[in-house]
Amino acid sequence: MRRSAPTLALCLAVAGIAGTTGLTACTAPDTEPPPAPAGLTARAGSATSVHVMWDAAADRDGVTGYQVFEADRLVRELPAEKTMVDITGLAPQTGYAFTVRAKDAAGNLSGPGPAARVTTPAARAEDRTAPTSPATTTARATGPRSARVSWTAATDDTGVTAYDVYQGGVRIHTAGPGESATALNNLRPDTVYTFTVRARDGADNSSPDGPAVDVTTPPAAGDGPGTAPAEFAATASPGAVTLTWTAPDTGDLTSEYELYVNGLPTTVIQFGAGAVPSGRAEHRLTVTEPAGTVWAVKLRARLPDGNWGSFSAERQITLIA
Repeated sequence: MRRSAPTLALCLAVAGIAGTTGLTACTAPDTEPPPAPAGLTARAGSATSVHVMWDAAADRDGVTGYQVFEADRLVRELPAEKTMVDITGLAPQTGYAFTVRAKDAAGNLSGPGPAARVTTPAARAEDRTAPTSPATTTARATGPRSARVSWTAATDDTGVTAYDVYQGGVRIHTAGPGESATALNNLRPDTVYTFTVRARDGADNSSPDGPAVDVTTPPAAGDGPGTAPAEFAATASPGAVTLTWTAPDTGDLTSEYELYVNGLPTTVIQFGAGAVPSGRAEHRLTVTEPAGTVWAVKLRARLPDGNWGSFSAERQITLIA
């Protein structure tokens, strides 16, 4: 088992005890490199860019960062929480070989592991037409920390070169043009995820999002029942937004919910005594923002222990005057 932090050389001088001469006890510095990152893939996103991904290191490996190499050239250095990167400024119709090395706090570098090889497509500089969106998207949880997302093929006048998977508006995965499904790992137990898929062509034009699909990962062993509000919906009407959801099974009636709008906490919804919903809940918000404003909304419940539970699915709505 590796140390989670480096062991610095530590010397303790012990002198003048029972007439002995000075003694020095030292522990050796950390010189053991972490293991090479696993699961390395590289996908051409356009004629001049490649998306490189790998699996996160285990906590016990003490990894503090990653170095991405193209052949023997260092092209990017990233902190430990980053496990994907876009390498840009590449040449069209060119083969590349990427490797990733893990680095620990003592500066030890892992070996490179097997290279991920990829060839960029031909450039089409005049292409300004985005692909169509994938017509359907499906997904299912495959465990507390993993899911599988599938989609139907998109079309493009010059050809689709990649499919990007988004969660909450953030790209989390890129798949190749011939793929119609992918496995997602490093998710959280007992969490609702809202996935969408976009198609991309060789000129880096991206389609609009395909249909959104919700996935709820099951609780991990010992985590208890799910805490996310279920079947969350948001409906815009003139000057208002109506939110509805099913209260989570927390072992008690849930009277308090925290609402997020566009990724920021906005208000706390509280139900008074005698009005706490035991099943389907509803709350109406009065809005003053102009028509056409886009909101992405989600909420979470206050648990009996005082902590906030997991978030509901996120819904995107456009306000109405």
